[in-house]
Amino acid sequence: MRTRDIVYVALFAAITAALALFPPLPLSLTGVPITAQSLGPMLAGSILGWKRGALSQLLFLALVAAGLPLLAGGTGGLGRFASASGGYIIGWAIIAGLIGWLFERLWHHLNLAVAILIIAFGGIVVLYAIGSAWVAVVVHLGYFQAVATNGPFLIGDACKVVIAALIAMGVKRAYPVIEPRPRARQDKASTAE
Repeated sequence: MRTRDIVYVALFAAITAALALFPPLPLSLTGVPITAQSLGPMLAGSILGWKRGALSQLLFLALVAAGLPLLAGGTGGLGRFASASGGYIIGWAIIAGLIGWLFERLWHHLNLAVAILIIAFGGIVVLYAIGSAWVAVVVHLGYFQAVATNGPFLIGDACKVVIAALIAMGVKRAYPVIEPRPRARQDKASTAE
């Protein structure tokens, strides 16, 4: 990795940590709070791409595991991964990678609507699937009951998706960090003619 890549990884780990400054809103049913921190992996993937985005969140998770109080509410440590919110927290690295991978693949066709769809797929659909599976195990609910507990998160997460997409498209226009993948074979064939 180049020095610039290391700086980006550290920067987006720090951004995710800084989002913990917004106080969490605890929910009584599962114990998973509403926080601003899931915006971090959405931004990391959509701005850095899959590898650097995922690495930024893995770095963040390593710091949390080491006991640094970087999660909303000033918590950290390995115990947080065993809590009901552990699946969502672990899912941040996965969704940052997935969002980044999709951004790289669709770079040449990327507009605000596509960016919103990609980030919503990763940051809501996939993250909820991972987090709900974890909640089902920890809280002893059926999987679909655990999925239903995500209802209170939807409005806030939809707002985070739009914010992440607007920022990512602004960065794409002004200072693109993602190195776009080559176009599909059809595009290569048409340029060869």
